[in-house]
Amino acid sequence: MSNIPETGRTPRVTIRLVAIQILVLSLLLTLGGRLWYLQVRNGDEYQKEAAGNHVQQVVQPATRGSILDARGVPIADNETRLVVSASRTELMKMDDQGKAVLTRLAKVLRMDAKTVQQKVRLCDAETPQPCWNGSPYQPIPVTDEATTQQALQIRERAEDFPGITAEPTAVRRYPAPYGANTSQVLGYLSPVTDEEIEKAKDSDSPFLSSDEIGRSGMERSYDGDLRGSSGVTRYEVDNLGRVMGRAKSDKARPGANLVTSIDSRIQAVTEKQLDKAMKEARKQHDKNTGRNYEADAGAAVVMENKTGRVVSMASNPEYDPNTWVGGISGKQYAKLTGKKSNYPLLNRSIQGLAAPGSIFKVIPTAAAVKAGYDFNGNYNCGASYNVGGQTFKNFESKGYGTISLGRALEVSCDTVFYDLAYKQWKKDGGNKPKKDANDWFYKTAHDFGLGKETGIDLPNEVTGRVPDRKWKKDYWEANKDAWCKQAKGANSYADKIAKENCVSGMKMRAGDSVNYSIGQGDTLVTPIQMATIYAGIANGGTLYDPTIGKAIVSADGKKTEEIKPKPHGKLPVSKTTLKQMDKALAGVAERGTAAWRFGQAGWPQDKIKMHAKTGTAEVAGKQTTSWFATYTKDYTIVMTISQGGTGSGASGPAVRKIYDAIYGVSGKGGKIDPKKALLPEPEKNLPKIKKDGTIQAQRSKDPAAEGKKNTVAHTESDTRSTGSNG
Repeated sequence: MSNIPETGRTPRVTIRLVAIQILVLSLLLTLGGRLWYLQVRNGDEYQKEAAGNHVQQVVQPATRGSILDARGVPIADNETRLVVSASRTELMKMDDQGKAVLTRLAKVLRMDAKTVQQKVRLCDAETPQPCWNGSPYQPIPVTDEATTQQALQIRERAEDFPGITAEPTAVRRYPAPYGANTSQVLGYLSPVTDEEIEKAKDSDSPFLSSDEIGRSGMERSYDGDLRGSSGVTRYEVDNLGRVMGRAKSDKARPGANLVTSIDSRIQAVTEKQLDKAMKEARKQHDKNTGRNYEADAGAAVVMENKTGRVVSMASNPEYDPNTWVGGISGKQYAKLTGKKSNYPLLNRSIQGLAAPGSIFKVIPTAAAVKAGYDFNGNYNCGASYNVGGQTFKNFESKGYGTISLGRALEVSCDTVFYDLAYKQWKKDGGNKPKKDANDWFYKTAHDFGLGKETGIDLPNEVTGRVPDRKWKKDYWEANKDAWCKQAKGANSYADKIAKENCVSGMKMRAGDSVNYSIGQGDTLVTPIQMATIYAGIANGGTLYDPTIGKAIVSADGKKTEEIKPKPHGKLPVSKTTLKQMDKALAGVAERGTAAWRFGQAGWPQDKIKMHAKTGTAEVAGKQTTSWFATYTKDYTIVMTISQGGTGSGASGPAVRKIYDAIYGVSGKGGKIDPKKALLPEPEKNLPKIKKDGTIQAQRSKDPAAEGKKNTVAHTESDTRSTGSNG
């Protein structure tokens, strides 16, 4: 045992104590700094977050604005329905979580108990519909179809139905005045998705989980104006979900009303005549296919020439937009989107693509003049035309001898345009095009607005196609591998075509240009594009953005924002050529291919000058597409029927009857009855807006003019007012 002095340990012990003191002090300083950071530096932020964790929101949906026709008649508004709702907060307080209450409720509502219970459960990744996607603190709607008797039972027996309410609530309605569905124009609503909520959370118009938004048509295009903003009441709750008090609330702001250029009376006539024309076409025998025409789809547009405003727009097949109100079932959705339905959700006026046939000929006519050909020159209209060993026939193989370009439009002579296109193709270098090739026939089509959107205020408009050299090259690049692979197969006709496309599919061949000159081949257009073009010819050359929205009126009526007509271009045609074309198109109605629908059928040509162009487009593997393009000084009407037959034969009678309704023309004598005329001049003024914000609908001059169908509904719709309350 060593004798170490006790004082020898003192320095080491002292060092250890000092180190421990420093460590403890450092920890205290760190903890104090962290506390300061949390409570002082970021105290307000964390306090707000903590408060937010104990604040729940209850949403009061804003009343959606109405959509009105040009005369103030509602075509989409709101109606009051008895909505039965359940408070999930109250149900969760019960021993059985409200199962007994919901079972009693199901019996009163004559619903399946399981369905009712499913409706009040919360949606999540593992919970399929039906379920509730909104706040659990908000009353959850069980049904919006309760009867007055059912609502009274629930309210009178409140002790049997704790947490259940039955209140009148505004829901969307599409009243179809005069029987006009206007379905593809109006569109429909559906609940907002989580993805949309997240995307819009930092925008000027964020979504709430209970919101419904427009999915198509005007409901989508003007959703921001129509939707308004929901009210939010905030409640302070404890960690058990019990309401402790009421926090700051925001009042709901009703949506604005949208006045459109649609005239429901003419819309009803257009829909009815299109449908009637298609049914009549199905009775006609097609000599080429040996069966009746299928007439599987169609579209029609009535447009104001000087503004581009759409007076009516029909698409067939159509659907009832009320199907979407309150949520659409899987069975109903499958019925609307299945192959057998022929896709009624498609608006064929802006999304239906087809070769235009001879109504396209106004474009090669303008192109020929730009290329230096005389409008009044002499051109051979033979029965057929030969190019590269292939014979292209005139319609029904009829020839007219030497005629002018104007007469070629009147009688729709194909061979005149074949010859012009072939000569121009050769001038541009044929299969070996010049670097500075004019390509007048293709450039002029682009200048007329084809191959791009018209700018209409409806979503999902398609562009169509001008099959110029660039398109040919791009198409070949996309398909050459498949063509070349097929070309190695058996020596069938299809294989030969594949081989030809593999080797020279990128070239603009003579046959392509010849076919293109009469609106055939790979050219694709929409009815709205052709309506815009013919309206441009009618008004002297201005191409307008087609519009349906006419004005946005605030719910209180104090603010009105008019939607002015907007031109997007000029037709690449001189005034002289426009006048010559205008005269020729009048000749089509007087003595040409449309004369049997107008000039020879008692149309008052001396009082209301009619211009027309017929079109019958051939489609590989299908029956011919019927086209009919017309205009007066005020309106343009374009109608098309897929697999419907000839232009004047299938679409002609329907277009004539639409004009008869607009101008009040009756009988073969062509008499005009002003009392029966629905809209002899475009509606320039907006409906009358009252001081309280309601918009007064005009009374129909003569409801009987549109037929006896829905007469009672007509009167009710026309004499009512509409405002933010629907």
